[in-house]
Amino acid sequence: MLRTLEPFKELTDLQGRLNKVFESVLPSTSQKDMGNWVPAVDVYETENSVEIEMEAPGIDEKDLKVKLEDSTLTISGERNYEKKEEKHNYYRMERSYGSFKRSFLLPDNVDKDAIKAKYENGILKVSIPKKAESKAKEISIGK
Repeated sequence: MLRTLEPFKELTDLQGRLNKVFESVLPSTSQKDMGNWVPAVDVYETENSVEIEMEAPGIDEKDLKVKLEDSTLTISGERNYEKKEEKHNYYRMERSYGSFKRSFLLPDNVDKDAIKAKYENGILKVSIPKKAESKAKEISIGK
């Protein structure tokens, strides 16, 4: 039986396996996956509030929505791909486009009627004040 000599077959197989590993670890850069993205969010608590900061560069303020339903705060929006008629030869396209939705379950100690949101410099900031009775109080120790 004759076998064809393929000196680079093992290297090609290895490259294919490495590509699969990187595709599973790194964010997608293909245009077919546009719309499957989630903006990065920081959630932190201060003495007086719970703060949510979401990276939303390139999104028009009118395309962002903040909605409260029961104890769930939902932020949704869309970053549109602006196709220009210019001819570009892209080597790599890493920015993601499409719609997203993030939901956060709010704790019971916040004032849901006083939530404020503002958008500037590509960052959406949502401030959720705590109820006055839920703020930490120092209690003196008697003798």
